[in-house]
Amino acid sequence: MLWISKILNTLFFVIYILAFMFLSFLLVPETASNITGNSKEASSQEKNTISIVINDLSFPFPDGLDENHNPYLTYIEKQNGLNVDVYIPPVTSYENTVHNILSSDTNLPDMLSIYSKIQFFRYVDQNKLMPLEGWIEKYGSGLKRVIPKEVWDQVTIGGHIYAIPSVNLVHGNELMYIRKDWLDNLKLPQPVTLEDYKKVIQAFTERDPDGNGKNDTFGFTMMANLEHSSPFFGAHGVQLNQWTERRGELVYADILPETKEALSFLAELYKQKWIDPDFPLHTNRQTMLEKIVEGKVGLFSAAWYDTRGAIAQNMKKDPKAKWIPLENPIGKNGEQGVNGRTIYGYQVVPKESLHAGDVIRFLNFIAGKGLTSLVFGFEQQVWKRKGGEIISDFAEHDKHLYRGIYSALVNVDDRKMLRARVDSYGKQYRLYDNIQRVERHAIHDAFLGSPTPTMLKKWGGLAGSRELFVKIVLGVAPIESFDAYAQQWKQNGGSQVTKEVNEWYKAHPHEGEQ
Repeated sequence: MLWISKILNTLFFVIYILAFMFLSFLLVPETASNITGNSKEASSQEKNTISIVINDLSFPFPDGLDENHNPYLTYIEKQNGLNVDVYIPPVTSYENTVHNILSSDTNLPDMLSIYSKIQFFRYVDQNKLMPLEGWIEKYGSGLKRVIPKEVWDQVTIGGHIYAIPSVNLVHGNELMYIRKDWLDNLKLPQPVTLEDYKKVIQAFTERDPDGNGKNDTFGFTMMANLEHSSPFFGAHGVQLNQWTERRGELVYADILPETKEALSFLAELYKQKWIDPDFPLHTNRQTMLEKIVEGKVGLFSAAWYDTRGAIAQNMKKDPKAKWIPLENPIGKNGEQGVNGRTIYGYQVVPKESLHAGDVIRFLNFIAGKGLTSLVFGFEQQVWKRKGGEIISDFAEHDKHLYRGIYSALVNVDDRKMLRARVDSYGKQYRLYDNIQRVERHAIHDAFLGSPTPTMLKKWGGLAGSRELFVKIVLGVAPIESFDAYAQQWKQNGGSQVTKEVNEWYKAHPHEGEQ
């Protein structure tokens, strides 16, 4: 009978093993290949790691913290059962770094942030990115809810979604601020027209507006690549790197006579030494804003939130300082405005990634359950509710600014939340009023279609105007070089791009209207 017992024991063991294997098979998570046909999702039996390449947006980290070791990333990881490895390339070489990464066939991350529409579509055309609609359907219910259809349409190509878009929370990029105390000291009215602005900029440079007896002030400053000069282009009816309507057709603003006039205006200011001579060194906002904090500049174009940033710091340093926002300068034809841009960035997944589903879960959390903590900061630490309102602790808020590098991956255009957030920083800063002032005259790109075939092939050589424009402003290149550039732009493929853009415009006559 002993041999019968041994046989039965062996039989029971075999049945146990087979049952275990069968149950394990049933519990294996659905793979990406079931959804997209292009990728496999890693096993859920271990904590998955996703690697991401993002921009730090010039947000500083407090001592002892960095992009991979901080409470907000820990919060995201714990809530989603993920490890997130973050790589932040230098701001000045970010686009080149992303290009080099995607050009490689090895060690690709699971997600990258792209900020150029042309680059995004070029990577799609090169078959480097993964279609995401299947993953969004499975893990992205929050993303589907908060991102409008017209925004999804701009990242959908051939019926496939290739990016999670992040929108601009404020539909305009800049706002003019001026030292009201300097105006009063010089008995000058607030500038309205472009010529008024020129007179004020000259006076702030030459007439000792701070009364210290030194020739140490300048009327205006901006960044090295001409950022923060948007209102001066708006006064000429254009914005750089946009398509605009002229006589029923779309034309590229960078080759228009109006752009040449705007560059000539800035070149005159620089030649007269009325613009901060260090502006070519301002490769990031902080170096530019230091001039504001130190009280060396009386007029600048910056973000809606700078009243509680550089301006507040300057007023703390100099109690006599008084800043006010201005309406944008009005040009000779009554035009004014600043650059308006709908999509801020594109979060994409290389087609080789094994963790596309985890990336979508990560982004879905940022746009959904994690939104309040990532936008406002942690409750009771950064902000509290008082009398039905949200009150933020400035010191803690400033320490936690870096959380914005994560929340900006999926900006959610929620006006109620935006109003509550900016009011929580102090109504005395009139931040929501600043936002409304910015948006009142935002100039939007009239071309909302996918890059055209010629654009994809040749735009890298066509979009190199900024370096020349800076040289024109500095006087290194003559203003006449603009005409040669415009002619060369047309001959090198620009004319064909313009033809293709207008074919889209005729087929979509109302999509370019904002």
